Amino acid sequence: MPENGVLAIKPANMTFEQAAVAPYGAIMALYLLRRQNIRPGQKVLVNGASGGIGSAAVQLAKYYGAEVTGVCGTPRLEYVRSLGADKVIDYGKEDFTGNGETYDLIFDILGKGSFSRCKGSLAPNGRYLRASFKTRELWQMLWTSLKGGKRVMCTLAPGSTEDLISVKGHIEAGKINVIIDKRFAMAQAAEAHRYVEQGHKKGNVVITLDEHS
Repeated sequence: MPENGVLAIKPANMTFEQAAVAPYGAIMALYLLRRQNIRPGQKVLVNGASGGIGSAAVQLAKYYGAEVTGVCGTPRLEYVRSLGADKVIDYGKEDFTGNGETYDLIFDILGKGSFSRCKGSLAPNGRYLRASFKTRELWQMLWTSLKGGKRVMCTLAPGSTEDLISVKGHIEAGKINVIIDKRFAMAQAAEAHRYVEQGHKKGNVVITLDEHS
């Protein structure tokens, strides 16, 4: 019911289409990154930087003062640069785990990596943060929290009115910009799903509801 739902007034500097797609990715990125206590000068890598969560994460990490590296595919390199990433890595041409760089935080949004694979790319007290996880990652989080040093972090973002209001404030302050890649009419819903599943989207995809749909 609306009275129990997560609701906030639409940001004044955003279209209705942007407002429709902003909450999920931005709330996820805000909730997860806030708990990492990112400090100015730290190095953050976002693996999957061109999607809804990733694009918000790049912008928020930059706002927190981090040096941000975004990992994405060739067609989306310039898009991720436009979000403010200091460096971009084309995953089709370079494996970031083998480039000799270390990071204070690796935010793995796609979940295609693993702690064992990324451990060598973490700073001595670095954190490997998963946006999605399974039992294995939960056990790794427990083990690494007891052991100390490099850690696995798994956190669910439940979504709350407070978080949505925070996202609204970040958007109105210009800290988060929501990009719409493509628009599809309702009759093209299947085509929209295929486009997203191909992994080529830059930001968000919208299905419009109007008299032309």
